[in-house]
Amino acid sequence: MRRLSAGSVWYAYESAASFLWAMVFTVTAYYFVTEVGMSPLELVLVGTVMELSVFVFEVPTGIVADTTSRRLSIVIGNVVMGAGFVVVGAFPDVWPILVGYAVWGFGYTFTSGAMDAWLADEVGEARLTGVYLRGAQIGRVFTIAGIAVGVGLALVDLRLPIVLGGVGTIALAAFYALAMPETGFRPAPRGERSSFAHMAATGRDGLRLVRSRRALLAILGVAAFAGMWSESYDRLWEAHLIEDIGLPSLGGLDPVVWFGILGIVGTVLSIVVAAPLGRRLQDVPGETVARALSVLYAILAGSSLVFALAGSLWLAVLGSYGIFVAREVSGPLFMAWLNRSIDDSSVRATTLSIVNQADAVGQWTGGPAIGALGTTTSIRVALAAATACLLPAFAFLRRAARLQARVPITDAAVEPAD
Repeated sequence: MRRLSAGSVWYAYESAASFLWAMVFTVTAYYFVTEVGMSPLELVLVGTVMELSVFVFEVPTGIVADTTSRRLSIVIGNVVMGAGFVVVGAFPDVWPILVGYAVWGFGYTFTSGAMDAWLADEVGEARLTGVYLRGAQIGRVFTIAGIAVGVGLALVDLRLPIVLGGVGTIALAAFYALAMPETGFRPAPRGERSSFAHMAATGRDGLRLVRSRRALLAILGVAAFAGMWSESYDRLWEAHLIEDIGLPSLGGLDPVVWFGILGIVGTVLSIVVAAPLGRRLQDVPGETVARALSVLYAILAGSSLVFALAGSLWLAVLGSYGIFVAREVSGPLFMAWLNRSIDDSSVRATTLSIVNQADAVGQWTGGPAIGALGTTTSIRVALAAATACLLPAFAFLRRAARLQARVPITDAAVEPAD
């Protein structure tokens, strides 16, 4: 198969991954609550074991991507993630599901820093934000299709979309192996690729870059506290709708159809709202992006509190849509902002992995405590407590904005750390 352009591969990635992940994740929480019978603490522990796996392996696999091959790292990651999905869907019990998510988290670490670093190297910083935003828009369209297919398969068997999503992810790895170019990356000399000393040096260089840039340190703080919130919300929101609020009958259809409808409408809203906002923020300075992210995080926090305290389905849906749109706009902006803050391509994947590791730390430190709170009190209380985790992120965003107003994020000069 002929190698495709980097942009084409990225758009194919956004299309296929969005479809497959929507197919899987639309039904997993409903499957966990209704078929496996998980408690709030067990629901959060699913994410905790995944994030612990990410924490342990994120930097080592990022170093592999920086020293050997980003394409190879991405291929390995998709095979392992696909295997994790298959385990989760094939064995409807708590322990196999925990193992499956740990495997999935391990696979994800091969792709998390490597995919973004590969794109930045191949398309260049000037085109990066535009490619991110266009890819996100394409992904939203395929998310709708994935939700619809996932719900349709779930009406046959709740486990079917999860297992098929895993098989599809493995097939996606084969596509990357055949189609993905790697022209912007210069691997370490062959004799150094397996050298632990060289890999350790790459890791130290990445840590040194983060420590020397106060703006990057502030970004780590944003990632950590946002991770605390996201872990709790992502694991508990479906259970909140099912157990606290209740889903009305919909023409005798299975309640899982509600999650499909909510997901599709939310994705359409993100297409209508997120794309124009993203285009307006595409080429603004780094400090302006930080301020825009502060506004988006304020919307996220307010919507999260509305969702947690809602007494009716429609108010809860309104809150969930505020969350959905804020995340859809902020996600690509945050990644482009972060990539533009890293001027050393040789440690880009490692540095991105360090930021992802900060997110993982936030998730596995805050998630279990909030899950235990949900088990001993209520899911509503747990979600309200999770919203408070977003508050420190504002301080870090303001600090990043001030620092980047003084030193442009494209400036190669290194700031001394505090």
